[in-house]
Amino acid sequence: MSKKVLVAMDDSANAMRAVKFAGDLLDKDSDITLFSVLQDHKSICEYNSPSLTPTFQRERAAFCELENQKKDLLETAAKEASRYLLSTGFDKGKIHSKIQPLKKGVARDIIKMADSGFDAVVIGKRGISSASEFFFGSVSSKVIQGVKKASVLVVS
Repeated sequence: MSKKVLVAMDDSANAMRAVKFAGDLLDKDSDITLFSVLQDHKSICEYNSPSLTPTFQRERAAFCELENQKKDLLETAAKEASRYLLSTGFDKGKIHSKIQPLKKGVARDIIKMADSGFDAVVIGKRGISSASEFFFGSVSSKVIQGVKKASVLVVS
């Protein structure tokens, strides 16, 4: 039976492990959506105020170029993930990629996408300490707690 699977990813090694898990273990008839959330720096780049530090004003162009670089990294990661999935036997027409600008927060955006009709979510576990996770939470923890309409698989 064909399933719709959302693979939440960025350009990290943990995300690629999630892709490899999906590629190696899921039914090849599944529809896979590689989903990334692009964090938005445009609002700060467009902000022009004398209260900005002189350092930021001097380096604004370099800082704002980071958004374009991050999008390029996400696109490259999605292409690499697609190539891997193809190599494991998935049909090209079953692999989709979506890079979405940040709307509410990385975890909340993944949750909203997951609950829009997916059967499962595969996400990599971020390598943060137990203390950091306790105080700040992690995207994968928030996704586990927030997704209501799909199963969530966290890959270490």
